[in-house]
Amino acid sequence: MGYSKVFCENMTSVYETLREQPATIVRVVLGPDDLCAAFPADEEAHCENRTVYERDAEIVAKLGLHVGMELSWSEICGKVAGHVTPGDIGHLCATCRWEPYGVCAEGVRLIGEGGELPPVPHK
Repeated sequence: MGYSKVFCENMTSVYETLREQPATIVRVVLGPDDLCAAFPADEEAHCENRTVYERDAEIVAKLGLHVGMELSWSEICGKVAGHVTPGDIGHLCATCRWEPYGVCAEGVRLIGEGGELPPVPHK
């Protein structure tokens, strides 16, 4: 799933880095991030849309974080486990085109159960 091959490769790289190296430090931002950096230049970018900032702000607040905060990926997963349920994803991510795939809700379920996120399947 993704906008282009380059976008998917970047998403996979970020995901696998966080999954394999949970001590990786993440800075909390609203709006465009390291994933948006690989958005195809020939498509209409939505990373600057108001809904993206609103969605990001709601998630940051739900996790008890603040913009600019830096913490490890494992700490973020701990916040997710303590504050988010799979059922929250339908509301928090209602405007996201990927929400219907259920991948994020499944990830929240795994994190909440103390499990590990699965590797990205190779095609």
